[in-house]
Amino acid sequence: MFKVVTLENGMKIAMEEMDGIRSVSFGIWVKNGSRNESKEEKGISHFIEHMMFKGTGRRTAKDIADEMDAVGGQMNAYTTKEYTCYYTRTLDTHLYIALDVLSDMFLRSQFDDAEIKKECKVILEEIDMYEDTPEDMVHDLLQTQIWADNSLGFSVIGEKDVITGFRHDSFMNYTAKHYSPRNTVITLAGHFNAEEAVRKIEEAFSGFMPSRDENAPGPEAVYTAGVSVKSKDIEQTHLCLGFPAISLGDERSYDLTVMNTVFGGGMSSRLFQTIREENGLAYSVYSYTVPYTDTGIFSIYTGFNVNQASDVIHLLFDVIHGFFTDKVTQQQLDKTREQLKSNFLMGLESTSSRMSGLGRSQLLLNHSLTEDEIVAKLDAVTLDSMYDMARLIFDMERASLCVVGRLGCWDYEALINDAK
Repeated sequence: MFKVVTLENGMKIAMEEMDGIRSVSFGIWVKNGSRNESKEEKGISHFIEHMMFKGTGRRTAKDIADEMDAVGGQMNAYTTKEYTCYYTRTLDTHLYIALDVLSDMFLRSQFDDAEIKKECKVILEEIDMYEDTPEDMVHDLLQTQIWADNSLGFSVIGEKDVITGFRHDSFMNYTAKHYSPRNTVITLAGHFNAEEAVRKIEEAFSGFMPSRDENAPGPEAVYTAGVSVKSKDIEQTHLCLGFPAISLGDERSYDLTVMNTVFGGGMSSRLFQTIREENGLAYSVYSYTVPYTDTGIFSIYTGFNVNQASDVIHLLFDVIHGFFTDKVTQQQLDKTREQLKSNFLMGLESTSSRMSGLGRSQLLLNHSLTEDEIVAKLDAVTLDSMYDMARLIFDMERASLCVVGRLGCWDYEALINDAK
């Protein structure tokens, strides 16, 4: 059973003690990501995540790596559009070493200009690598298309001409405004003593105080339907088809989860069976959901030979229309629910999964559900509620398309309009 404690400075600690294991996963979650940036700050949240590993007043970058390696610990971080996470996994006997290292990085990173210049080169290489990965790029470009000029459409990794202008003061000013106790959650899952952990964490973060100039909510993100294409001389063409969806924490989220799994969430899904197994038009094809705190996207991805663009797009829409004419049976619904429950419950055997679940839910939703509550919500999904969600999602007038690769002579806007 998890426990949540709020410290005097407003920072939360969410914990779950697990018997019978010897490891602990520990994370620091900050409600700040690319969505919180201005156009002049594109990529700074991701850059800060990198710089946290580059030295503090007490440790060099090598010291940080050596201390974690010395105890066999794992340490990493990642940035999303709405939050950043710094995390470790260690043996229970080494938890407070991890706490000392990670809190030092989080609170006392130097953001040295010499290190900034070096790390900027690394991120520029990361951007080039991203440019060479069109199957990843197409998802980001779809979001840029859908959210237009809103910061939700910004790429997490940033833009070259912006990140090369960041200096020490850029990071100091940004973290002072966006890294605050009230938008930070500490999470632990594994073998530890909760009372001792709270005391140690409170000591480590005693100097972490609210900023006078904290970040205000950004402008509302408005879904904009459209078509965007990017030509690249590569063998395969990559396509994402998007629709507006519900937000994170919406009571109908479990209806959407079940619907997505039946429609395109695995090898037995209708999308995979139709596009790949029956017609052999693609190696990879799937659907997925991207929920945010106030909105969301339902997206379909596939990669194919450009000569088959018309066939692929028409088949995608055939699968959507067929979802309503060839109805899912109760037996198929029951099978999908059991599949989802099994994946969820088996995933909870990992301390990292439990820690991550606690972090996201406490940071973004301000609450967490128990295992039994989540299973009950999956069991409550009916054929009627799933189809209500499907009708909400598949609004053909709001379909968006993004294509990256060889474009051929196709008019993609005409193709999508004809296929609808």
